[in-house]
Amino acid sequence: MIMKKTFKIYLLVPALSLMALTSCKKSFVELTQNNNNPSSVPAALLMNGILTNLPDLPDGATTSSTQGSMVYASASNKAEIWSQYYIYNYNYYGNNTYDFDSGADYYTTIKNVVTMETVAASAGGAAINPYEAMGKFFRAYFFSKMSMERGDIPMTQALKGLSNLTPTYDTQKAVMVQALAWLESANADMTQLIATPSIGGTGLGATLGGDIYFGNNLVEWQKVVNTFRLRLLIQLSKKVSDPDLNVASQFNSIVTNPTKYPLIQSAADNLQYVFVSPTNYYPQTPDNFGQSGSRQNTSATYISLLTKLQDPRVFVTAEPARYLVDTLKQSPTDFKSFVGADPGLDLGVMYSQAGLQRYSFLNRKRYYSTYTGEPSIQIGYAELQFNIAEAINRGWTAGNAETYYEAGIQASMASYSIPTTGSFTAYFYRPGSTSVAVLGNYDAYTINTNWNTYYNQTAVKYAGGTTGLTQILQQKYLALFRHSGLEAYFTYRRTGVPTFTTGPGTDNGQRIAQRFQYPPSERTANTANYNTALANQYGGNDDINGIMWILK
Repeated sequence: MIMKKTFKIYLLVPALSLMALTSCKKSFVELTQNNNNPSSVPAALLMNGILTNLPDLPDGATTSSTQGSMVYASASNKAEIWSQYYIYNYNYYGNNTYDFDSGADYYTTIKNVVTMETVAASAGGAAINPYEAMGKFFRAYFFSKMSMERGDIPMTQALKGLSNLTPTYDTQKAVMVQALAWLESANADMTQLIATPSIGGTGLGATLGGDIYFGNNLVEWQKVVNTFRLRLLIQLSKKVSDPDLNVASQFNSIVTNPTKYPLIQSAADNLQYVFVSPTNYYPQTPDNFGQSGSRQNTSATYISLLTKLQDPRVFVTAEPARYLVDTLKQSPTDFKSFVGADPGLDLGVMYSQAGLQRYSFLNRKRYYSTYTGEPSIQIGYAELQFNIAEAINRGWTAGNAETYYEAGIQASMASYSIPTTGSFTAYFYRPGSTSVAVLGNYDAYTINTNWNTYYNQTAVKYAGGTTGLTQILQQKYLALFRHSGLEAYFTYRRTGVPTFTTGPGTDNGQRIAQRFQYPPSERTANTANYNTALANQYGGNDDINGIMWILK
């Protein structure tokens, strides 16, 4: 037995020596490589991550492809505050100042778009394939959004990595021209892919996957592409005379040729983020009601417009001011019982008044009673109707502006389950109740609606001309409540509708900021091009009150 043991030991020595010798020949990279980690990522998975990073959600929340739950608001993500919908009354949680910093940065996401396209091509995708077509939409969406926030941005020379660490800035006009071209090309590619899917190639690179919005349906995405293009053209309304853009003729070509340029046809086609429990909660839930339920209240900019129009949407989105109902004995269904706070108020004053229940808060039933709230619309049917109505009003295309205006209002009301004529139930949280999740803690009221009565009000019925344009923009503002990120702010910035208020609480010299600053990394790592861009646009200063090209 002793001899057998000795024999085994001697046999192992050469084996161990061989292993050591072999391992010494491996490079440092080989030695440190973890074979348990994937060395490549499928195009579908990259697509999923890009789509997860796309939406702007209520209360400043965002999603992340690297996290399984919500990432909550920071000082740089206050779309609802800056759109004067829903504002802070307690400084510990936030404020209502127009303290714009660098805004959204989608360059990492766009890098993933480039990688997605490359991976799809290597996995059987042809020159025209679903990922390539989607990539054009993503480029247009993300680059135009960053430009809408800042002005000129690196685009053509961006994403070059080590080969170009100091990209020059493309003008905002160049960004918009390119974005519109990408959208035109994306529509053309999708038309071919929908008609003849086989042209997309073979294998995984030719099969769309990872779509959390439409279940990999290019028919739906094509509608979104063209609807988004109309949004961009509307945002360019001040540049209607620029021959390089042909804003009006582009808009007209799309609206009058639905076969070539299909558009969103109903709310069922909305690009919207649907919240799922327990992985992606709505920003407001029964769990955080105690923390945030009374620290923010509605804004007078929003509530006053609803009550002025005697609009039934106020009964769904807001609660009556309890002081007016419980102390002054006003009816909770009286429009006068709904009051928003002036965003310009000093927070100390607003906090005091909010504590006395002088303001309307977010409707507890709709926004706090569940973990899934309502879908967050990014590009939607109601907005499209108002954009077409605006274009007709401006003379860009033929048609009846009033028809689209009415359709937009009705689509918005339908999203709240408000019938054009009939009744619905409004739920208001009962003071002293202990849980927003319990239906028994709400007082229920029947609200009767009549479309003709509502629409025939002078302030609502479409008047045409300048007054009609204001009506379109006001109703668009109401429809965008809690949806589409900064779109309501962008519309105000372009048109001045509705009137935003300022004061000590909004800071910035009682001015509404006009743009976001560039990221600090540009100042330190791309100094020369950064300074050139500022000199070309804003007199050499990264000024949040500077006026960008699209607004001139």
